[in-house]
Amino acid sequence: MKRVLLFMATNIAILAVISVVMRVFGFDHYMTQNGLDYRALAVFSILWGSVGSFISLAMSKWIAKKSMGVEIIEQPRNADEQWLVDTVRRQAEAAGIGMPDVGVFQSPSPNAFATGMKKNDALVAVSTGLLQTMKRNEVEAVLGHEVAHVANGDMVTMALLQGVLNAFVIFFSRIIGYAIAAASRDERGGGYTMGSFIGTIIAQIVLGFLAAIIINSFSRWREFHADEGGSRLAGNQNMIDALKALQRSTRTEKLEGEFAAFGISGGKATLAKLFSTHPPLEDRIAALEKAQYSSNQVIS
Repeated sequence: MKRVLLFMATNIAILAVISVVMRVFGFDHYMTQNGLDYRALAVFSILWGSVGSFISLAMSKWIAKKSMGVEIIEQPRNADEQWLVDTVRRQAEAAGIGMPDVGVFQSPSPNAFATGMKKNDALVAVSTGLLQTMKRNEVEAVLGHEVAHVANGDMVTMALLQGVLNAFVIFFSRIIGYAIAAASRDERGGGYTMGSFIGTIIAQIVLGFLAAIIINSFSRWREFHADEGGSRLAGNQNMIDALKALQRSTRTEKLEGEFAAFGISGGKATLAKLFSTHPPLEDRIAALEKAQYSSNQVIS
């Protein structure tokens, strides 16, 4: 409950800041007596849709520490923590990025995630459940997967894509709402009617679903690439073994908020694949096995 409340409070604070900025600078005055001011609406849509995504990303390491209870390993206290730090350092050097912070969070579910605004100032965190249930070669592959996310710039790319699609949703939903208002305007001229408000909300929901399909489709595509990166950093068979270990796990708790898209596991799919951030584990394993088979064929 504490995690959920902190996520909600952070998002509300971000929205409040954006609202104040737009009100002070007049960016929210896109409705005029002569109709829509498309330039003002475009600025409003971009600010409202994208700024929040990047503020959340900039705060993601702080949010992870506070909401997920991630404990950063400043000085390794035992051999396991020393191994974690050394493994991430070695993989980061191989991937050509700066050393990420390495952390551990309490969760019985085997999972891990990466976050951060910059490639050279990221965070890689693993759950206690992952450390307790996986072999070292499997944990190494999971770490490689997360380091690959950082090296690929996935966090910034996802924030950018989310922001752009949010802006499109806001922009076109307002235009649709205004069109409904114009169609239902009475003989006295009318204004921004209740029909426009309802039309905007419905359009925003429909367009939001379409945007979610695009975002999640890209998220699934980038998971295959992170698996490929993990296989290069830790070995293809180790990456396969890690995914099979996740497949066998009876605990598949999904991460919260923006961290869900960057976890090693997306949890059990309860909705259509179109709205899942992760491909099915069997598809990811099959892709790695195919790559391994192709590599062996080339070598032979």
